[in-house]
Amino acid sequence: MTNIEVLFLLPLFFILVQVQSVSSLNLTNFPGGFIFGTASSAYQYEGAANEGGRGPSTWDTFTLMDPDKIKDQSSGVPAIDSYHRYKEDVGIMKDIGLDAYRFSISWSRLLPSGNLIGGVNQEGITYYNNLINELLSKGLQPFVTLFHWDLPQALEYAYGGFLSQNIVKDFTDYAELCYREFGDRVKHWITLNEPWTFSVMGYATGNFAPGRCSNWLSLNCTGGDSSIEPYRVGHNQILAHAAAVKIYREKFQDSQKGQIGIALNSPWIIPLSKSKAHKNAASRALAFIYDWFMEPLNSGSYPPEMVKHVGERLPSFSKEQSLMVKASFDFIGLNYYTSNYAADVPCQSENQTYFTDFCANLSTERNGTLIGPKAASDWLYIYPRGIKNLLLYTKQKFNDPIIYITENGVDEVNDGTKSINDNIRLNYIRHHLSYVAKAIMKGVNVKGYFTWSLLDNFEWADGYTVRFGIVYVDYNEGLARYPKKSAKWLKKILNGRN
Repeated sequence: MTNIEVLFLLPLFFILVQVQSVSSLNLTNFPGGFIFGTASSAYQYEGAANEGGRGPSTWDTFTLMDPDKIKDQSSGVPAIDSYHRYKEDVGIMKDIGLDAYRFSISWSRLLPSGNLIGGVNQEGITYYNNLINELLSKGLQPFVTLFHWDLPQALEYAYGGFLSQNIVKDFTDYAELCYREFGDRVKHWITLNEPWTFSVMGYATGNFAPGRCSNWLSLNCTGGDSSIEPYRVGHNQILAHAAAVKIYREKFQDSQKGQIGIALNSPWIIPLSKSKAHKNAASRALAFIYDWFMEPLNSGSYPPEMVKHVGERLPSFSKEQSLMVKASFDFIGLNYYTSNYAADVPCQSENQTYFTDFCANLSTERNGTLIGPKAASDWLYIYPRGIKNLLLYTKQKFNDPIIYITENGVDEVNDGTKSINDNIRLNYIRHHLSYVAKAIMKGVNVKGYFTWSLLDNFEWADGYTVRFGIVYVDYNEGLARYPKKSAKWLKKILNGRN
């Protein structure tokens, strides 16, 4: 064989080796009762935005008023019509062999005005009852998220939404409505999805609803202050979460026998070099992304790094609030996708924003080498080891909580071709699962894994230009669903448990 022939066959050899290693994932490394599921959110999936008595959300307004902020100027108004096709979608999950489905409730589908004074929409109650019952009839557990960024627009108009502490009462009333209507069957509640993303993308960059940031940062912003508002919104989310947990524990948990938590997201952060300055920068960055929310839930106070660098711009908890926030979870949901390098940079005293406050520069490259292969999204580079590191960090720093991986996935470019051979996603899931297994072997208390996402869907500012699903949705063929290679692989792996 010539050298040229060897070079030609090497890529094929590595592909074969990789596929073989993927197919040999051993689920015996996961504890008995470990849950495998997929995840979704109401605005990205349901569609039927103007049906069934649903009121408008901030994302409806955002995509209408700022269509240029969405890559293809689309919205979640049509989404992928899971509102009408939920039985088909549950059937797909059942066929794959999944144990659970994580979905969110559209707040404005239950309370079109955002609060009880405006009335409860019984059509919305009926829809979610039907979805929950369909899941249970097919042997799937519902994991329900109360807030996945689609705030009722009426509350944004009334008092600025999460900028005001008025949100705490309205969110608690909404949560109590959900517990009362669905809690006899829902045994896993998630109050908020990714409060970091909601705070930063909505109020620091303005790239997500409601699209607020300092005017000097972006001409497209609707006004705001990126040095204050992200922290205020984060604070009010923490208080709303804790209040919703408090009412669940006081009035529902004993009789309904459920568990309640929150879904946080973070990359793993790696120092750019072994220097002390870069190590400190990595620690600060992690504190401003993950510990921002995890530390109050653990101790009732903000991380010292945030208190030091943000100063008076960071809200504070009263003694009563601190006691309510501390330990306000039965489990932590962890959404992990990617990792970053961190380099120390000088702190700024002018034009301060959330991004300048932690005095670090985040990047995906070191000495000309990427941290991992790039996915379709600019922010997503594949680094599976990071999920293990983040899990170990959580165990060691935050008193060994129960953890569910509530999101983990990778996207492809929607290039208009009907491709279901998603080897990148298949390998992504397999390798991340292998590192979750390694974390479990080191004592991390991980109870389940939910891949993002079941179906291709509306991906926020990326619109429909990227695909995260293990099931292909044909936007040109009546939203027909086709399992991808990753879904078929998961089916084979999960069926092997029987």
